[in-house]
Amino acid sequence: MLHMALVLGLAAPGCATAESRQAKPRPVMATVLSIGDGDTLRVRRNGSSLTVRLACIDAPELAQRPNGAQARAYLRKRLAIGTPVRLLVKSSDHNGRVVAEVIGAINLGLALVEDGEAFVSRRHVDQCDAAAYLAAEARARRRRRGVWQVPGGIDRPWQFRRSRDTKGS
Repeated sequence: MLHMALVLGLAAPGCATAESRQAKPRPVMATVLSIGDGDTLRVRRNGSSLTVRLACIDAPELAQRPNGAQARAYLRKRLAIGTPVRLLVKSSDHNGRVVAEVIGAINLGLALVEDGEAFVSRRHVDQCDAAAYLAAEARARRRRRGVWQVPGGIDRPWQFRRSRDTKGS
């Protein structure tokens, strides 16, 4: 965590003042290196490579054919290698990834949800503008875009991961 904070140019957790904790985080600039899947990418910041998980959303897993590959293609189309992006860092996850809203020309997570390529992560949406994300998902569902082309949508990524974990047991 400290390494991530130093690379991102953020203060160490114990060094924050009460005033700085209440302020909105400053955007952190980075450059896209690669797209992993529909909600994960690698960026370069201050000479270091970081894995970033898009905040507040959950895109279909690559094994969820064809939706996982479609979500990755969507992200690749909108974030060419070398594109500068702003990261609005929210936290880090259990895999050591930076969790952030990623802003290029648009908010990528919000766009994925709006176009039906990802779901809102109900467990983490409070880190973002929850109303905007939930409204985008409702519009995608109403318009039957992406994952919503199937009535009720496809298996949610978190359900898919859980079912695969129990099959291996």
